[in-house]
Amino acid sequence: MKSFPKAVFPALCALLLTAVLSGCSGGDKRTVRIGHNQAADHPTNLALLAFEEYIEGALGDKYDVEVYPSELLGSQTDMVQLTQTGAIDFCVASNSILETFSRNYTLFNLPYLFVSSEAYHQAMDDPDITGPIFESTRQAGFQAVTWIDAGTRNFYTVDTPIESPADLKGLKIRVQQSPTNVAMMSLLGGSATPMGFGEVYTALQSKVIDGAENNELALTSNGHGDVCKFYSYDMHQMIPDILIGNCDFLDNLSPEDRGVFEEGFRLVNSVEREEWGKAVEAAKERAANQQGVTFLYPEVQPFQDICTPMHQDLIAANPDLTPIYEGIQQWNAACGS
Repeated sequence: MKSFPKAVFPALCALLLTAVLSGCSGGDKRTVRIGHNQAADHPTNLALLAFEEYIEGALGDKYDVEVYPSELLGSQTDMVQLTQTGAIDFCVASNSILETFSRNYTLFNLPYLFVSSEAYHQAMDDPDITGPIFESTRQAGFQAVTWIDAGTRNFYTVDTPIESPADLKGLKIRVQQSPTNVAMMSLLGGSATPMGFGEVYTALQSKVIDGAENNELALTSNGHGDVCKFYSYDMHQMIPDILIGNCDFLDNLSPEDRGVFEEGFRLVNSVEREEWGKAVEAAKERAANQQGVTFLYPEVQPFQDICTPMHQDLIAANPDLTPIYEGIQQWNAACGS
């Protein structure tokens, strides 16, 4: 894996464009570039390094895989656009960004869509649920190849403990750049402040915002726990990150190579999920013992009751999503809370 300081980003972009025109990097090998916004020790990066090792072990005479963490290829929005045009081959995108390309992804952004982690995992592993959503961006030049567990999203704040929806009133909370997340914050009484993930630490530190919402790893891997001292388990969303690939690249793989890549995508999912559980426990311990973060466990139902009307509104506006929504509800009933 190659890593570069952010200062070389403009030069790297020029290099990428040159590489795309040539299609190769050294000999006859095709360079496969993958970008994401997480740190090098994050489960996402560890999973992509496993993918790199697997592809090069099986097809090393044809492909050289390069993984670029920490927004080295730009923001998530930049990387999605680079994947769309084929300047890079894959990137990890937030569901919220993909919502802007296909309204189908709006479904995964709904608060309290899944009743438990088990229901979430079962539904995301169900191709009848994910297939119509994953393929819905092909007209934009990319498609999802696997999902990545990003845990449960919860509120965390600089100095205001969130123990009920009333505690959010008037607080400026960073949310992902998604209309669904902005609507959720409005219902809960907070002031939604959409911004890119890379801007959040500085915004918290300078008190441009009062808090944010994310999983536990944001506290440690991204340093947010150095500033925010309260983390409240309101459990409002379980939203996957999505590994997307350029359609031209995928469609031009031979059947044999495509089969190897598909197995690699399954490896990304399994490795990341295994690493995720270990990383969350380690993050909670470090946040509590080294960063001084207090973990709160408010009653979830009041938050859920406020957000539930968003479900009916979404289905009413997008009736074609009804079968997928009902499939998720079947997994909710089967798995319970």
